Amino acid sequence: MREADARAGLGTRADAGRGTPAHVAHEALSHAAAQTHHHHTHAFGSRHEEGRHLLQVEGLGVSFRMYDEKGPYLRARRREVPVIEDLSIAVHAGEIVAVAGASGSGKTLLADAILGLFEPNATVRGRIWFEGELLDADGLARVRGRGVSLVPQGVGSLDPLMKVGRQAEGFARGGGRRARAERRARRRELFARYGLSEEVARLYPHQLSGGMARRVLLCCALMDDPRVIVADEPTPGLDPDLAVRALEDFRAFADAGGGVLLITHDVELALRVADRVAVFEGGTVVEETAVESFASPETLSHPFSRALWHALPEHDFAAPADGEGGGGGDAAKDAAGEGGAGPARAQEAPADRAVDRTARDDAGRPRAQEASHA
Repeated sequence: MREADARAGLGTRADAGRGTPAHVAHEALSHAAAQTHHHHTHAFGSRHEEGRHLLQVEGLGVSFRMYDEKGPYLRARRREVPVIEDLSIAVHAGEIVAVAGASGSGKTLLADAILGLFEPNATVRGRIWFEGELLDADGLARVRGRGVSLVPQGVGSLDPLMKVGRQAEGFARGGGRRARAERRARRRELFARYGLSEEVARLYPHQLSGGMARRVLLCCALMDDPRVIVADEPTPGLDPDLAVRALEDFRAFADAGGGVLLITHDVELALRVADRVAVFEGGTVVEETAVESFASPETLSHPFSRALWHALPEHDFAAPADGEGGGGGDAAKDAAGEGGAGPARAQEAPADRAVDRTARDDAGRPRAQEASHA
């Protein structure tokens, strides 16, 4: 599939023939706490600013084209490996939504889809709205960094050939010398807040510790006053005080009218800082509910959500065994912070292999011309 056609699976091009308007308003501007609406239960402070979600994902699917590993290497057939299926999630203005699930279950692929970052052999389907506007792949790229910012999971996202201060400042869009000075002042303010000196600004990424690099990534995300922050495991590697500071900044950002999608495998963290929790299992969101629902397993609707509740430390990691509640004990314990990520990582392993193998032909050349971002 050519790229011009492949993008039609995401956003307005896919829906043009279905009569879906580019701007979608909701029938009510506010909803009561615990009221179910658009696949999720509202928290106490959930509100539809201007009658819409700040960020809304509907029916997202991500799969990878790969060769059949059981077939002959040079004559192997291709097959489609689904990793995310029929995923729906929403972020309201003024709230933090935590996506909680086992490590390796595909949560980072959700972040990539929202940012419009697609692997060459990925097929992406579904609809994504930002501030009420239905976006296709080009639209997602347009708002990346200009309305939706990412705090990536890997510190390898930093350019190894550029000093980190310059990376955080980015490039001023017009305004000349004055704009550059304003961005430099903003970067200094953020660096000071996170304990990064001006000496650090003159270093290259390889000269930073892991915790320092994560703080730089956080500063990069906050530079341009985004409306939505997608934070993919933002706190590992930070000492407790700085981790608390980062979470406080997310809270302040949300309280000021922004929205945060916090991707984490740490359910305890999610329950401490989030307004709502989206429970991620088997490549989709199985329940999206207010944090208050985790007060008791009886207020949770899905078996895996109840398994996560039982697996929390204060409940003695008493996750039900496989088959008892449908959640899977090891995956629930990993998401609750105890470990046991082996079975969960196995879910995403085929997709990882698909990216490496399908993206190249038998001679090792990239197959970008056959890429599908559908």
